[in-house]
Amino acid sequence: MTAQTPPTPPFRDPQLPFAKRIDDLLARLTPDEKIGFLHQYAPAVERLGVAAFRTGQEALHGVAWMGPATVFPQAVGLGATWNEELVRRVGDAVSKEVRAMRARDDRVGLNVWAPTVNLLRHPLWGRNEEGYSEDPRLTSAIATAYTRGLRGDHPTYWRTAPVLKHWLAHNNETGRDITSSSVRPRVLHEYDLRAFRETVEAGAVAGVMPAYNLVNGRPNHVSPYLREHLRTWTDEDLLVCSDAGAPSNLVDSEHYFDTHEEATAASLLAGVDSFTDHGTDGSTIVARLQGALEQGLLTEADLNASVHRQLSVRFRLGEFDPAHDPNAGIEDFDTPAHRALAQEAAEQAVVLLKNDGDLLPLAHDTRLAVVGLLADECKLDWYSGTLIHRSTPLEGLYERFGAERVEFAEGVDRVRLRTSQGTFLNVPLADAEDEVRGAEGALDPALLAGRTDLPPLTTDPTGTELALVDWGEGVLTLRAPDGRYLSVAEDGYVRASADQPGGWVVQETFRLEPHENGHLLLHIGTGRHVSVAADGVKVAEEGGEIFELVVAERGEDAVTRVAEAADVVLVVAGNDPHINGRETEDRTTLQLPPQQQRLLRAARTANPNTVLALVSAYPYTVEPSGLPAILWTAHGGQAASTALARVLAGDVSPAGRLPQTWYAADTDLPELLNYDVIGGRQTYLYFEGTPLFPFGHGLSYASFAYGDLSARVELGAVHVEFTVTNTGDVTADEVAQLYTRAADPSVPRPRRELAAHRRVTLAPGETADLSFQLPLSAFEFWDVARGGRRLESGPYDLLAGASSEDIRLRTTVMLDGEPAAPRAVLQHGLPAADFDKQSGSEIVDRTKTAGDAVTPVGGETAELTYRHCDFGAGVTEVTVQVAGEGVVELSLDGGPALAELTLPTPTSGPYDYTTLGAGIVAEGVHDVRIRLRGPLRLAHVGFSG
Repeated sequence: MTAQTPPTPPFRDPQLPFAKRIDDLLARLTPDEKIGFLHQYAPAVERLGVAAFRTGQEALHGVAWMGPATVFPQAVGLGATWNEELVRRVGDAVSKEVRAMRARDDRVGLNVWAPTVNLLRHPLWGRNEEGYSEDPRLTSAIATAYTRGLRGDHPTYWRTAPVLKHWLAHNNETGRDITSSSVRPRVLHEYDLRAFRETVEAGAVAGVMPAYNLVNGRPNHVSPYLREHLRTWTDEDLLVCSDAGAPSNLVDSEHYFDTHEEATAASLLAGVDSFTDHGTDGSTIVARLQGALEQGLLTEADLNASVHRQLSVRFRLGEFDPAHDPNAGIEDFDTPAHRALAQEAAEQAVVLLKNDGDLLPLAHDTRLAVVGLLADECKLDWYSGTLIHRSTPLEGLYERFGAERVEFAEGVDRVRLRTSQGTFLNVPLADAEDEVRGAEGALDPALLAGRTDLPPLTTDPTGTELALVDWGEGVLTLRAPDGRYLSVAEDGYVRASADQPGGWVVQETFRLEPHENGHLLLHIGTGRHVSVAADGVKVAEEGGEIFELVVAERGEDAVTRVAEAADVVLVVAGNDPHINGRETEDRTTLQLPPQQQRLLRAARTANPNTVLALVSAYPYTVEPSGLPAILWTAHGGQAASTALARVLAGDVSPAGRLPQTWYAADTDLPELLNYDVIGGRQTYLYFEGTPLFPFGHGLSYASFAYGDLSARVELGAVHVEFTVTNTGDVTADEVAQLYTRAADPSVPRPRRELAAHRRVTLAPGETADLSFQLPLSAFEFWDVARGGRRLESGPYDLLAGASSEDIRLRTTVMLDGEPAAPRAVLQHGLPAADFDKQSGSEIVDRTKTAGDAVTPVGGETAELTYRHCDFGAGVTEVTVQVAGEGVVELSLDGGPALAELTLPTPTSGPYDYTTLGAGIVAEGVHDVRIRLRGPLRLAHVGFSG
């Protein structure tokens, strides 16, 4: 007899719907196998032929961490293009490189953790480079384009599975795992949720990653918003992946739960499906989940829900249908098309901020002095791949203008360090291969070790001249003549060994600390001082050598020398993405570091024809009055230098636009942890000052005229049309922007709000007819009185122009909406967080699973206003639900206190609420004002009688 072939299990049958196949596979898994799937590194189930799987492949602007790949501009640079179709093509190229790289290295994952849709609310945020814009509509438009490229265009099988980062209201690195963002309902719905919602609703998102921080007192990894909002926006299964180490933070740093079993169970029940914790070792998470099951904190049905969502993503990626997966054979990697796209993206990201007297573009025969700390650099960030093609602005200008017409001065201070014995630090000659950090790829680049194959520094009578750069805050780098940076490896020796500063803990930064008649040299990465020993220079646990800084040449002198002889000076300034403003570290100021300010002054003094090119991950404030021309570009990846040179030469007319406001001074900024964009008058939406450069700003080598604006309300939308004409003499792109504004609002509304935009290419004399359809929902706001969105009747301005402040055309339409209704406080009372106005308060968690309460900041005093409260024919009693200790005082319309309710002794805990009552007399419609005194939490105010 011939043995029968076992039947194909349903989960292997490509003719069946994914849902039936997932259910079949899920039923075959044991509880232990299901638990194993919930760690980032899900093991294989060999008995079923199911392969291992990992979530998380960084791909923010190219494939990161896995070795050489095409490197596109930083995300904030892609945002500056204002070009969705371009960004979609970038996402398409990145997803193809993911597939091609995975074909030769199965460590490369298909679940990509990108893009970042956190809004660039505050320019001092250390991770500004990772977001697209301060505006939720522009952010969602660019993010949607990128996710569509990452997903691919096959109707069934996804090329990669994008996960949006970082849910939610996450704009600070300072204390990021313990700070809470207080987000009032209007800000939540009109600002922070909006970028996520519109991107998810577009249909190319596989999941989200919660952020490290807390929102309204509750960690994002146990946020009820995952269920209440995220999962209602799409019928697709969304895979929620924790951020690295965040599940442990719930106990270890946040102390939100007493045990890891409680914390892990609460995360899973809230919606987390994949736990990124303890690296590749899943045993700790597995043990916690097993413990939660044994303690009755979870059921197998809870596990099934999360495993189902993971399997849904894996089926969409074609894992179980290799013969049908159209993406399986992709080999597109570092192709000519990808290189050209990287250059196109870098060119479109360049923003011309100022160009007095048409100094730019430069004439072809210009004698150019190129100076500055970034002039001969091509910087990468934490989420960059390893460069295959690398060039610097200087090299790009050599190529474009000819080396004979370009002079260079970096502007570093050239120094030697003399010891107390009279000798100098010396970099020994080394015969070792050059190494680029991360060239081999690493699942966790934070674990990459420093080099120990090079000899440590020594001392000798003459020493080595080092290039010193002060990046601000007294943070220094020291570079040897061969280009290697001084660094400290695990053995504690100081070597000239790093190609660039970098790593999770940067080992290439130092600080000179005045001491006696010299300086101690502090190595920041280890927190130890540099000492001189018989076997070499090292960092010491105690003591440290006293050095004298001997300056051979000041950077300003070198800059002055070349600037005086040039027709035009180009100062290339900006940041190193690993220093003073990065993941784990916020900036402290908008100012350029003092050393770069000195170089800029030296250039400007020596030559009035000075152009400033800022290459940075975030905005700066500079004094523009003495500079005829200023440009900005984010770190532009492998093609940044060519792009900058082509823009300066006029081969390309710049058309990038600022994706966030550039403020004039630090004093224009709110506190970093003030997330109330409405009350704090933040971003271009609400800022009432004069920015250095406004949102949407960017100049061109052409000029454009706007005309023929018309608008009509029809079929649930506002239809807007206008024309844009190139009135210049070069072909150029224009980014036409359409803003809306409620002309007579009943509540604070944005000064203007981006409703639509379009980037168009126009030849001289050419006209584009632009039309936009704005749904009436675009004019709504979140009405706290009704707990939902509402379109307010009245006039709305439509503003068309070249930036948020350069408005060329305007008209007004009348919209019919829903009338305002007073708060029905007799029926619903007042949820404490639904205030119209507040001072001195913050929103906190009502319970660990759901709800909000309000408390005075620091346990002091807070005031809350609730407008238009309808008491009907009259009330005789007020009740408050409170926890903690303190006083609640109620008044109407700013009058005297009608009731004072006191918690004389503290409740047993912050979630132990009690109800207090007092008699009052009120009828009709009034504004209610609540004053809180002391460390108490107010959850709800009720009225009866």
